[in-house]
Amino acid sequence: MNESLSLAGRHALVCGASSGIGRATALALAAHGAQVTALARSGDKLETLIPELKEAGAGGARSLKCDLSLHQSVQAALDRLVLDVGPVHILINNAGGPRGGPILDASAEEFTRAFHLHVLTAHLLTRSLLPGMVEQGFGRIVNIISTSVKEPIAGLGVSNTIRAAMAAWSKTVSKELPSGITINNVLPGFTATDRLASLKEQVAERRAIQPAQVEAEWLASVPEGRLGRPEEVAALAAFLCTPAASYIRGQSIAADGGRLNGI
Repeated sequence: MNESLSLAGRHALVCGASSGIGRATALALAAHGAQVTALARSGDKLETLIPELKEAGAGGARSLKCDLSLHQSVQAALDRLVLDVGPVHILINNAGGPRGGPILDASAEEFTRAFHLHVLTAHLLTRSLLPGMVEQGFGRIVNIISTSVKEPIAGLGVSNTIRAAMAAWSKTVSKELPSGITINNVLPGFTATDRLASLKEQVAERRAIQPAQVEAEWLASVPEGRLGRPEEVAALAAFLCTPAASYIRGQSIAADGGRLNGI
């Protein structure tokens, strides 16, 4: 592999790795030669992923069962991981999005829960793992968020708000990180995941139409004319972790089939 794309000798922690974009990103990093720790709440799904990571080319692979909403447990898990395995060079912040629905129907508690899970968890992970990155002189933080950072999506009121907060947090962090450590956001468009399937069902039920009609309306706004694949989003995330992407910092980059209208 081209040295500028190799992640051999680098340790990656991938959150939400049991399915969807998180799982695909773990596999993409493994294909670049990284040692991968796959984190999720579902231990069973993680265990089936480990042999796939090794087959894909991971320098090592392990699972870490952890609920990202429980910060004391997260901190304890991170401390054990660094003690047992060593510094984490690559952090993929990825967590399931908030429930859909109009923003005026959302309670204050829904915003609080989402902010805790996304922004505060990402902050905890970053602050905890940053010393190891600084010591190693290499660090990559990639946040998997949403195109709603640039254009809010109808019916995703809480998600639109929290994703924008994540992007603002990330941009601020990018100004304070030392040289050699970058943070960037990947903005998936309509991507074929369990999360999107659930949102489609919610929208269809709310509007009393068929899920297929909801998907057709979504795709009408996508020049590529199809849903994205998790692997396509993961390829972008993995590239941002390589040495070749060392001058990309504080950016929000969409993988959306051309749906966004902004330049």
